[in-house]
Amino acid sequence: MKNKFKLSETAFQLDGRMPLSQAIPLGLQHVLAMFVGNLTPLLIITGACGLVGGEFADLQLSLLQNAMLIAGVVTLIQLFSIGPVGGKVPIIMGTSSGFIGVFNSVAATMGGGVLAYGAIMGASIIGGLFETVLGFFLKPLRRFFPAVVTGTVVLSIGLSLISVGINSFGGGNNAADFGSMENLLLALFVLVVILFFKHWTKGFLSSSSILFGIIAGYIAAIIMGLVLPRTGITADGVEYTKAWVLNWDKVKDASWFAIPQLMPVKPVFDVRAILPVLIMFIVTAVETVGDISGVMEGGLGREATDKELSGGVMCDGLGSSLAAVFGVLPNTSFSQNVGLVAMTKVVNRFALATGAIFLILCGLCPKLAALVSIMPQSVLGGAAVMMFSSIVISGIQLITKEPLSARNLSIVSVALGVGYGMGANPGILANAPQLLQLVFGGSGIVPAAMVAILLNIILPKEK
Repeated sequence: MKNKFKLSETAFQLDGRMPLSQAIPLGLQHVLAMFVGNLTPLLIITGACGLVGGEFADLQLSLLQNAMLIAGVVTLIQLFSIGPVGGKVPIIMGTSSGFIGVFNSVAATMGGGVLAYGAIMGASIIGGLFETVLGFFLKPLRRFFPAVVTGTVVLSIGLSLISVGINSFGGGNNAADFGSMENLLLALFVLVVILFFKHWTKGFLSSSSILFGIIAGYIAAIIMGLVLPRTGITADGVEYTKAWVLNWDKVKDASWFAIPQLMPVKPVFDVRAILPVLIMFIVTAVETVGDISGVMEGGLGREATDKELSGGVMCDGLGSSLAAVFGVLPNTSFSQNVGLVAMTKVVNRFALATGAIFLILCGLCPKLAALVSIMPQSVLGGAAVMMFSSIVISGIQLITKEPLSARNLSIVSVALGVGYGMGANPGILANAPQLLQLVFGGSGIVPAAMVAILLNIILPKEK
């Protein structure tokens, strides 16, 4: 009994087979951390294109099903590689939220509908192939990504996600009861459970702290009476149904098995969509370099190799093209899971592969997917605030790998001050060309990365 919960040493190694009894929970907590984020961009863009309800209800469900399947398949490719594609790094792949701004603009430009969504798919196929080529030539480009640059990108990723985490902590986007005591107490309860398992237990229990926190939060939500629809009154006296009610009808009505549909939306190749999307694929390649650098630094305490970065970016690209064939938005490395690796130090690829298989099962079993999808946002928020802050720490560790000279200090300071500040306050770009607004106004990651790369090229090297 003494060693019952002792975590296998292989958990902290990339390779090695660990017991399924430990691998499955460790993989499952990765899925729970990214599940909602994997589906949300698709819901936003199908809404922007008007593909919701009525005749499009079945199409949207099919796309959501495909999103889970593709995330699982592309994750397996990233973990174990097919030829040069895949970095063999402990990264979970999923639907990217970085393209939302560009895709919203494309939908508006083309008037929405199936045609606009088809143009988004066509642009994603070409953009994914373009990123694959970038990945192939990443080695000669590596000199543009020293530790101070990748560390700044990782740091900006963490900073941009903290607001997302605290938003979930309060109940999630558009929640009528955002910031209510129920939301805050539930999220706080999850955070306390995670801290308890992380620091007052050892081995397997400690490394699975996120999973136990989320499960405990789910159970607490049921005990708090959130199983059945409940109503509340806003400050203006308007009655509403609580946004995070566990809708068991969604689980009950979901089927047990469904075959994913190939090419549910016919791709359309339109230059109005292709050009801005190509620019975003350059940006997401830089972000992937940052994610892989962050996960290797946070999980293994070393910098990523050229082969790992190149294979990871190529998987990002080809995975996005594959996703578009199934009607799904581009797939990229999930920064949420980078924070989870940095916090637990569990980098075993076999453990993460069990999470990928669970995603595939969700794609084949809508009922299982529905059970996970109804999880209250506050439960995820309790875990997210800690995971996302861990990414910030990984970025700081990368930056300080080398002496923080005057040159490096200038790169980090200006990139975060001007670059991240510009992305975090997009109103400053209100009078700029639309293309600049799309690329630099979506998040602080893109401008911070661009400024860091540019300064690393311009500023003279110190002797």
